[in-house]
Amino acid sequence: MTTTSPVRSRVAGARAPNWRSAVVYIGFVLVFAFFAATQTEYFLTWTNLSNIVVQAAPITIMAMGTVLVLAIGEIDLSIGSTVAVAALVTAMTVETTGSWWIGALAGLATGAVAGAVNGLFITVVRLPSFLVTLATMGLLMGVARQLTGLQSVPVTDPSFTAVFGKGTLLGLPVFVWWTLAATVVAFHVLRQRRFGAHILAVGDRTQSARVSGIKVDRVRMAVFMASGGAAALAGILYTGRLQGARYTLGESDLMTVLAAVIVGGTALSGGKASVIGALVGSLLMSMINNGLILAGLDVTDQMIVRGLIILVAVSLSLRGKKND
Repeated sequence: MTTTSPVRSRVAGARAPNWRSAVVYIGFVLVFAFFAATQTEYFLTWTNLSNIVVQAAPITIMAMGTVLVLAIGEIDLSIGSTVAVAALVTAMTVETTGSWWIGALAGLATGAVAGAVNGLFITVVRLPSFLVTLATMGLLMGVARQLTGLQSVPVTDPSFTAVFGKGTLLGLPVFVWWTLAATVVAFHVLRQRRFGAHILAVGDRTQSARVSGIKVDRVRMAVFMASGGAAALAGILYTGRLQGARYTLGESDLMTVLAAVIVGGTALSGGKASVIGALVGSLLMSMINNGLILAGLDVTDQMIVRGLIILVAVSLSLRGKKND
């Protein structure tokens, strides 16, 4: 009994609301109101609002994996490259086998293997996750370029594009359902399962978690595999939406995902996480990009805005950790 109480207390503490947890929701309302007032002709149309949700879907799914990684006090810089490799493997498998579900399984397996490689170097070789995932980011980037010789791989299977791309279910785009599914799974794992308590305990005080009987290395391995799988699913969705895959998929997503997760309330230093905050943060980032495009600003301006958001969010996160 005494060995589990520290874990439970830290989970309870992670749920305690504070002003920083409301930043993403306040920001979402303010940004929405700003663009609704300044871009009245296009922003509030159903087509545009639907596009915001659809464009946020891959980011949200990657964010669900990143929430778990940051919650254990680690970081995964390789998710963007994993997206590209998994997308290419998926497209090539679908076109070779003619089976959309075999292609999807191959893509998910690719992501899980990439995550397992990261996990092995972190848990066995004892290298920092920053260095490991920085290295695998470059490695996977090279693999993505070599797989098809810098050529795109089209996907012509209508079943694949219906399930992972432009299909609808109950009147809603399938991207919405994939987003909801990923969010529900992440929320269930983090809040309703014992494994979620272990994740938060490892991120908050690793040595205490180890003493209390938690298999710290197993938790880290599982989390990195989940992160790789989430990135792979994002790559599969990109492939379905674009009806093909290319080596550049996901290359600019890392900064957006980190911004969404950190501004959503997940502590960069571990021990605190917010799945719903990450969901809202992802929608916020998508809405900002959408609004900036409607305002006539280019990709460079979007990068500047994302960078500023990350700086503010990280500052709030680290300050909150010191004050706890």
